[in-house]
Amino acid sequence: MDVIQKFMIDDEDWGPEDLELHYPATPPALRSKRSEAELALTSPAPTPSQRPPISLLHEVTFVITILLAQILLQAGVGQGLAPLHIIGDHFNITNPGELSWYVAGFTLTAGTFILIAGRCGDMYGHKRVFVSAFIWYGVWSILCGASYYSNNIFFTIARGFQGMGPAFITPNGLALLGRTYPPGMRKNLVFSLFGACAPGGYILGATFSTLIAERTLWAWAYWVMGIVCFLTAVCAIWTVPSQAAGSGAEEKQFHEEQHFDYLGALAGVSGLVLFNVAWNQGPTVGWPTPYVYFLLILGILSLVVFFFIESRVPQPLLPVQALSAPVLFVLSATGAGWGSFGIYLYYLWQFLIQLRHHTPLLVSAQNSPSAVTGVIASVVTGFLISKVPTPYIMILALICFCVTPILTATMPIDQTYWASTFVSTLIIPFGMDMSFPAATIILSGSVPKEHQGIAASLVLTTTSYSISLGLGIAGTVASQIDPNGTDLLRQFRSAWYTSIGLAVMGLVIAIISALYMRRHPLAAPPH
Repeated sequence: MDVIQKFMIDDEDWGPEDLELHYPATPPALRSKRSEAELALTSPAPTPSQRPPISLLHEVTFVITILLAQILLQAGVGQGLAPLHIIGDHFNITNPGELSWYVAGFTLTAGTFILIAGRCGDMYGHKRVFVSAFIWYGVWSILCGASYYSNNIFFTIARGFQGMGPAFITPNGLALLGRTYPPGMRKNLVFSLFGACAPGGYILGATFSTLIAERTLWAWAYWVMGIVCFLTAVCAIWTVPSQAAGSGAEEKQFHEEQHFDYLGALAGVSGLVLFNVAWNQGPTVGWPTPYVYFLLILGILSLVVFFFIESRVPQPLLPVQALSAPVLFVLSATGAGWGSFGIYLYYLWQFLIQLRHHTPLLVSAQNSPSAVTGVIASVVTGFLISKVPTPYIMILALICFCVTPILTATMPIDQTYWASTFVSTLIIPFGMDMSFPAATIILSGSVPKEHQGIAASLVLTTTSYSISLGLGIAGTVASQIDPNGTDLLRQFRSAWYTSIGLAVMGLVIAIISALYMRRHPLAAPPH
């Protein structure tokens, strides 16, 4: 996830040097009712230095606090994936479907609850939600570690609740950054740093969790995470500037005018969770199990009710009228690409650990090139955004998503690391770092002005949710190809073929989307 603020569209004008989405300097009481968290408010007027009205030391500590939000989010993914088999062996779990929940449970809630996180920030204040979410993240990290003395079910549930923390941290952290910085290069730099931290955070979480798991109790990885989250929450209380937190009568009036769509939130969150749980539980207990179909049907019905509610309420979480053809095209392509990525990454770890018999710590080191190329991809994407039409950048991203699983699906067990594995770790960050800002720009240019803020929220939800759903789809395919679970290589390759299929589907949708926007110029984002 990359340079989010840099690649959004200004409400007033568009220019390669100022690809941002922000409010004009109007009083909060006169602003649109759309989510402030999604729009990343810019409160102060621009200054020649483009610096917020705080000291340099205060600015540095504030930025570090917000960057920790991104680092710890990705570390949460890494700490579930890297010591997967160490934790599974502790609970006597070997079923791939059950093991995948250690990652899928976290990304499911991290993606689903973004749907309501922005509106909560509008109602209760972004700083308050940001700090509270870190405390929540810390509490459930501690409980994840405490499950060492319990069982697999408790650990899986705790991972799901742990993922709710980042769901509320990320959009509100972005809102705090947006409110602190006026439009300009300084703001773009900060948001670029936010995006560039993603691969490094994942590698950091994977490395330290495996290091701890191999040397002592794996539970300490989660306890350390909890302590870091608590410390970050305390730091945020002191480092978030007052103008970012919001104050004054107008700000208070704005928060009071926000109304939470409780029925829509219940239906939307329930539908997404039930639909995803059905797909991830199917490979574990078998699709013929009655409750799996019941969850799937109930999830679909809940989503239908959600869209009905959203078309009726005055302040919807998801404005139905914003879901135009270009929006649906781009969300589908993005979801397919990130679902493909989740499958590629999960089964690459399983392949390297179970078939090449590498230690989790060595596999973490083998994945570390992604942290470097992630930063490079961030810079390259920033350059391309100002030179190349965004639908074409989306096509390039999907090509990267296609290439990586092709490399892994065709590599022999005894092949050297420097061939397919190494090359795939170099390529995959470009798929991630190109698709996210490109999708955000296209959505921002395709929805009406009154719904501009929904762009980043939809893309954030789609990326995290698709990783979890993709693992369920791949697990279903693998369980059907090898029902006895005896041929690991066949399972992994069938999962990667599924990853290829999703990426190709996303590529086709991206091409159709580009052709559609070429035929309908008004639907395309300005370039």
